[in-house]
Amino acid sequence: MKHFWTTIKRNAPWLLVLLIASIFSALLLWLSNVQAFQALAGMILLWSLTLFALVLVYTDLKERRKQSLFQAFLSNPDAVNEERLIRAVSQQEREQIQLLASVLRKGQLIQYNLAEELRDYEEYVESWAHEAKTPLSLLAMILDNRANEIPSDIQTKLDYVCNQFQEDISQMLYYARLKSSTKDYRFEELNLQYLLEEVLADYAPLLEEKQFTVQNEIGAETVFTDRRGFQFMLGQIISNVIKYSSDSPMLIISAEHTGIEIVLSITDNGNGVKSYDLPYIFQKGFTGDSTDSRNKATGMGLYLTKKMADDLNLKLEAESEYKRYFKISVHFPVLTMDRN
Repeated sequence: MKHFWTTIKRNAPWLLVLLIASIFSALLLWLSNVQAFQALAGMILLWSLTLFALVLVYTDLKERRKQSLFQAFLSNPDAVNEERLIRAVSQQEREQIQLLASVLRKGQLIQYNLAEELRDYEEYVESWAHEAKTPLSLLAMILDNRANEIPSDIQTKLDYVCNQFQEDISQMLYYARLKSSTKDYRFEELNLQYLLEEVLADYAPLLEEKQFTVQNEIGAETVFTDRRGFQFMLGQIISNVIKYSSDSPMLIISAEHTGIEIVLSITDNGNGVKSYDLPYIFQKGFTGDSTDSRNKATGMGLYLTKKMADDLNLKLEAESEYKRYFKISVHFPVLTMDRN
């Protein structure tokens, strides 16, 4: 109905001319022969109303068809849609449609070329990251095999550099993975304890260097998720804990089964986050108050953790008290299905 009234408003001048012409014709008939006018008044009125309605319906259908063709043209401004639209518009509008088609096709070509360049760049970055992992793995193996030949202080620094480099490469790879149009997640039932132990083993040198006390209170919980994606999340959370640890650092990891979900909680007694910063910690590039120890942060770790949690359909929550503790909770939905 709204479209119908819009059509009436758009064509009001022509409809008004039609109405005036009908009234003028009836007036001439009345002046020439009153008796004939009285006999034909009903027919004249019916004919005028019918003609008026036909003109309105025809105009409305034409406008609807033009609008439909224009929408199709905007969605895909190729030569076929352009030709269809040109046939439905006036001569004055055709030149404007042709100019618009030229601009849209040029924009599409630019967008396609930019997308190709971006795809090539992403493939190069991913390829570089995979290639860099080989010499990095070799370096880690040499450090392990020659640990007794290297002074302990140098060993610690090299371990830190190696772990930091591995974390940066992992962030790069998973950032590209999250932005990819295709996902290669493999969801399966996994032992939460085993997943955690693997991640803790990767960060063991840094945890030992910082003299962390680790309390593992998970138990024998099983979750349904993607192994690599979830271990990446765990790695980013633990890395964040290590970066902002206190003088006597402690890491407490626990799991709770509520019946409808399994909640994994990772708590530390580090610097924490100020209350006004807490709602924004998962935003890209957010590092918090520059006056605290986060002024060297990139703001990517927790952002990627949240993006991965969204991809894996996991709920992520954070709570903190500044200078006392920081806690991140991961909520796994419990599957209820017939195993048969």
